[in-house]
Amino acid sequence: MIVKTTSTDHTMKIGERLARKLKQGDILLLTGDLGAGKTTFTKGIAKGLAITDHVTSPSFTIMSQYPGEKVYLYHFDLYRIEDSEEFLELGLTDFLYGNGVSVVEWSEKLEEYPDEYLSIDIKLDPEDAESRLINFTPQGSHFKEILEKLSQEVF
Repeated sequence: MIVKTTSTDHTMKIGERLARKLKQGDILLLTGDLGAGKTTFTKGIAKGLAITDHVTSPSFTIMSQYPGEKVYLYHFDLYRIEDSEEFLELGLTDFLYGNGVSVVEWSEKLEEYPDEYLSIDIKLDPEDAESRLINFTPQGSHFKEILEKLSQEVF
């Protein structure tokens, strides 16, 4: 499913709507160029999870955790790590597979993926610098169901 957003607010709103359908243990794997809107999308996820903390990209800390009303958000930014081995050495898998919702920016750095996840690729729209093309690809029946529900809201 591909969604075109026309502003940063619109990108956040899609993230917020998606978050309302997520549950503990869900993993979202984000890809996209620098400045594509991965962190903006994650801010929308945080809002949808009723997180009131200010969300920023954890580029230097690799991971930030935010408490929500019902579930934690584990926000990873793997831009500065080399590979899956470094990810493992940092002990982050406990959080990735933990009791929160995990959002992983630069997820292509991981060499192994969980059985079920939602892949989200965010690209700049070549025809409009303010717009983004968000491509959702589900892995597993749980995320297929989520996307079916989300598609009814955004189209």
